[in-house]
Amino acid sequence: MKYISIIGSTGSIGTQTLEIVRQQEDLRVIALAAGNNDELLEQQAKEFKPDIVAIWSEDKAKRLRDALSAFDIRVVSGMEGLLEVACADRAELVVTAIVGMIGIRPTICAINAGKDIALANKETLVTAGHIIMPLAKEKGVRILPVDSEHSAIFQCLHGEEDNRVSRILLTASGGPFRGKSREELEAVTPEQALKHPNWSMGKKITIDSATMVNKGLEVIEAKWLFDVEPEDIEVVVQPQSIIHSMVEFEDGAVKAQLGTPDMKLPIQYALYYPDRRYLSGDRLNFADMVGISVEKPDMDTFKGLRFAYDAIKTGGSMPTVFNAANEKAVALFLDKRIKFLDIYRLIESCMEVHKVIESPDLEQILEVEQWTYEMIDKIVKE
Repeated sequence: MKYISIIGSTGSIGTQTLEIVRQQEDLRVIALAAGNNDELLEQQAKEFKPDIVAIWSEDKAKRLRDALSAFDIRVVSGMEGLLEVACADRAELVVTAIVGMIGIRPTICAINAGKDIALANKETLVTAGHIIMPLAKEKGVRILPVDSEHSAIFQCLHGEEDNRVSRILLTASGGPFRGKSREELEAVTPEQALKHPNWSMGKKITIDSATMVNKGLEVIEAKWLFDVEPEDIEVVVQPQSIIHSMVEFEDGAVKAQLGTPDMKLPIQYALYYPDRRYLSGDRLNFADMVGISVEKPDMDTFKGLRFAYDAIKTGGSMPTVFNAANEKAVALFLDKRIKFLDIYRLIESCMEVHKVIESPDLEQILEVEQWTYEMIDKIVKE
């Protein structure tokens, strides 16, 4: 039996993780944490009967305590609640599926407690990779990527520990606006940007896919996960989302991981690594496939990818500015307070004026995040 905690259990990755738990008999959920969806968290708690559940709002925690009074489940709230879930005694592995920089402290807590991490929280490595990876190594903790692309690279590298990697080929679908010009993107609405052609994801990551900021965040993640330089990570657009990513070795051989666009495969691979288990779902039918196409990304139109390369090459606190500016800008776009292309303008404006901290600690990372939010508020008001 493997005991797991899930931070972000009501989101896309969290709910799909629980689908896998339902299918497998040797997974036991010890702890669950959610942001605001207390009704779904209540249903999950009643079904999986964890030791502890966390919700951000103390008011919602009070409601949950009443709703779960017949169960032996402790209900906690706020950041302290997240930390309790991350460090739950019996958990062996923590699925970090929460969105945003709020996931950094729980991840550090789990690593310090000796828990393996199934990582689906991009912001943790984007902003604090220089802290997380050395800490995981010190504590003997495995960081197991859940992102489809990083899982694909991870799978390609399995068994290749003694072989030198020439480059990583990180695939992108191109999102809903692939091939569009900047002029065509001027009047894009949130509703249009949320219509991803291949993947079913949360709102924030879907917008990030439309701007290609998501792929930029993944470039930064890949740098930390696989210990490679940014110039050795090449993004290629693969519109069918069949090739999930590739690795080229020094002899010129390229290994690719292929599959249907289904997040349950990388989730389950992280849960059971290095073993594979049966997983229900569609399979690739090569006889029916018309073809697999690959294109270069348009980094002039979709500037988010270029900004990410700039951020990781600058290093220090710049990736935090890139990430936080995007996070705030996406929220404003979803609220229809700014236009689609304003997301790029706000990111660039913050990056241009930021004074880089070379090796920020956690407190400084969070201070830079707040500085970035305040800078965007100031720009938007002007």
